[in-house]
Amino acid sequence: MTARAPANGKQVILGASFPGVNHHTVWGDPRAGSQIAIDSFVHLAKTAERGRFDFFFQAEGLRVREHKGRFYELDIAGRPHIAVVQAALAGVTRHLGFLATINTTFNEPYDLARQLATLNHLSDGRTGWNIVTTSDAFHGENFRRGGYLPRDERYERAAEFVRTALELWDSWPAESLGTAGGEFVTDPGAGRFAHRGKHFDIEGTFPIPTAPQRHPVLVQAGVSDEGREFAARTVDAIFSPFGEPGPGREFYADVKGRARRAGRDPDTLKILPGASFVLGDTPGEAAERAREVALAQVTPATALALLEQTWLRDLSDHDPDGPVPPVDADGVEVGISRGRTTSTGDPLEKAREWYAHAREYRLSIRELVIARAHRAAFAGTPLQVAQRINDAVQTDAADGFVIGSHLVPYGLDEFVDKVVPFLQEWGVLRTEYTTGATFRENLGLPPEAPGARPGVRPFDAAEFQPATAGAVG
Repeated sequence: MTARAPANGKQVILGASFPGVNHHTVWGDPRAGSQIAIDSFVHLAKTAERGRFDFFFQAEGLRVREHKGRFYELDIAGRPHIAVVQAALAGVTRHLGFLATINTTFNEPYDLARQLATLNHLSDGRTGWNIVTTSDAFHGENFRRGGYLPRDERYERAAEFVRTALELWDSWPAESLGTAGGEFVTDPGAGRFAHRGKHFDIEGTFPIPTAPQRHPVLVQAGVSDEGREFAARTVDAIFSPFGEPGPGREFYADVKGRARRAGRDPDTLKILPGASFVLGDTPGEAAERAREVALAQVTPATALALLEQTWLRDLSDHDPDGPVPPVDADGVEVGISRGRTTSTGDPLEKAREWYAHAREYRLSIRELVIARAHRAAFAGTPLQVAQRINDAVQTDAADGFVIGSHLVPYGLDEFVDKVVPFLQEWGVLRTEYTTGATFRENLGLPPEAPGARPGVRPFDAAEFQPATAGAVG
């Protein structure tokens, strides 16, 4: 097999994911590093920049999850504050964008806008915001308000939250761009804001002048009808759960069509599935390594825990390598797992789908969990993996990928050393950054977020029934 060079190919967007605490990593590997030490974050960020990636991404954890009344074992490695980590990383990188997951249910627009504006200045315009919501009281217990936001209001609050943040960032005149390092604007109206809405009623002065990148890059995830429409009208990129070409192209066409109908150029909405990878010198070696990685990620104890979180009952008396038990609606234990987003419809719908899959393919518990809950990986030689990534982008199944590794933080090195050179050789990934470019400019995005562009129809939660699938993000 020889490398093939696509003609005039679309540029591939690459994000590097610091995977956080979950079963996608292999903690038993002796090369695994700390989940909270600065050296881990610095290594991954510098490796991503060496590979000419577009951004570094971190997910949020507002509380340690619990399972059967105890801390979920994979959650206790650390949950540092993302804005603090990324402020530190801005000082050891020059071009890499930083995408921070920040919750709209338990935060406030003024505080968030101030954090991101500060990061925008510290990084010279390399900040992004992954917009997520949380509707459950489990997380709400950590906050003064307590309780939680009713699920049917989460997108409504999120949409108003984003609009309010944009108003704050736009409260300074455009000519104040970059004044933090020079003379201060003396316009008495600079920074004045007033927002009156259902969820936020605030007035005051925003204390941070316009940053080198006026609006952070806005991202979210969600596959429900409501989530797709929110993305089409509100954000610059959407995380897609569809890594396979067929479903990926269907999702891509649907969301891009919604963007067009919302009054925006569909090319300004980027579709970014998550992906991991396993490399080998031959396809057979890569397949064997992928099998070994999957077994290391989904240990027998993890397999039982994940099945219990789907079956919603205790299964500790079952053999992880034995048959999958039937779904028992009468045996549901409310609250067996806390801190995970679940569907608002039939709580056992996913369990029934999994059980049917297990019966059809005669899978054990562990085999089923690997098949249905394990994150699919690009497995193959470096050339094969590069081709699959590029083919997905060139055939409109994605605009790029958020790359994660099972080994934190050193696993990305192999991807950068072996896969990235092919993409660069084909001309679909930069070999050098544009000097002084912001995160938006590196992604080929307009200067303003969609909600600040004339003619883009704003999201209106009243158009939708309560969401039935997944949180934003």
